[in-house]
Amino acid sequence: MRRRPAILVLEDGRTFHGEAYGSVGETFGEAVFNTGMTGYQETLTDPSYHRQVVVQTAPHIGNTGVNAEDDESGRIWVAGYVVRDPARIGSNWRATGGLEDRLTAEGVVGISGVDTRALTRHLRERGAMRVGISSVEVDPRALLARVRQAPPMVGADLSAQVTTAQPYVIAAEGVHRFTVAALDLGIKRNVPRRLAARGVSTHVLPASSSIDELLATGADAVFFSPGPGDPATADGPVALAQEVLRRRIPLFGICFGSQILGRALGFGTYKLGYGHRGINQPVLDRATGKVEVTSHNHGFAVAWPGREPESGALEVPGAVVPDQVIETEFGGVQVSHVCLNDNVVEGLRARDVPAFTVQYHPEAAAGPHDADYLFDRFAELIEGRNHSEGRTNA
Repeated sequence: MRRRPAILVLEDGRTFHGEAYGSVGETFGEAVFNTGMTGYQETLTDPSYHRQVVVQTAPHIGNTGVNAEDDESGRIWVAGYVVRDPARIGSNWRATGGLEDRLTAEGVVGISGVDTRALTRHLRERGAMRVGISSVEVDPRALLARVRQAPPMVGADLSAQVTTAQPYVIAAEGVHRFTVAALDLGIKRNVPRRLAARGVSTHVLPASSSIDELLATGADAVFFSPGPGDPATADGPVALAQEVLRRRIPLFGICFGSQILGRALGFGTYKLGYGHRGINQPVLDRATGKVEVTSHNHGFAVAWPGREPESGALEVPGAVVPDQVIETEFGGVQVSHVCLNDNVVEGLRARDVPAFTVQYHPEAAAGPHDADYLFDRFAELIEGRNHSEGRTNA
């Protein structure tokens, strides 16, 4: 069956021709590439990809179909989807449907038959940029004009667009140990699942929640979730994190949540040239000296003093982040984790208040699970605070 022609146009004018994949139509967003060899369903349903057009570097996509169990949220969030060679038939005992049918049903405009290696190299050399995909427009110049009118990711405040409308609770498995209030900035379902496996009940709250609403849950600790957009716009969550720190409530942040805590501690953030997206990123845990293979999805990073590159620069300072303590309003802070590919800050640890973060995804689904221990570290932080204050875990 011959597919409908489609075009992809980057904001610098580079054009790729292919065939419609998914919904027929037109879409715009930020072009980014994901190097994961597996987990396309989790990628599609990750709220952190809101308003981004994802290029899959793995050539074969859709081989295992889709199912209702592997979604990381209630819908597909990507703005568009780019693949080289989509599977004609999805084959897996867990599959309940095909990937293209799912994309079509949710109105996701995609393109297939694209040289994704060439496209990825272009983004790697020029940086993430705005893009349009169309299976209704045949003139690349006309589509380019609309691409250049699309809003950029810098300055985008998106957490309110992906957060839960109403609070909900994921109960602990087995014996209840702790209660955590999670600020939903774009949370993935596997976060409360990993906490539940450790006896933690998680109250997931809207991104606009106040400190009183967090404390009303009876929380022993607070979690700031991953999410999309520019952390420089998230003044509300930053102020909330500062109030949590003042009250010395244990706090753990992942990805966007890590950037929020970085801002709360007084550090800046900046946009990476093309970001970290995939499931094969090597990160050094400075506390243990171990190198972990980790899952990433972030286009922004925390700027460590003396190493602040220009936003969007394709190269970050080459020197390793110094193992130093920076004094802040909330006491000393250290870099706890570093990406070994480019020395980007991947985690922070506060020495004088109970708070730490990582900028990658220990809740990774699908894998790797090298960093899953960080949820144990969070539970130990809560237990230590409760013990020091004579609180019970009931």
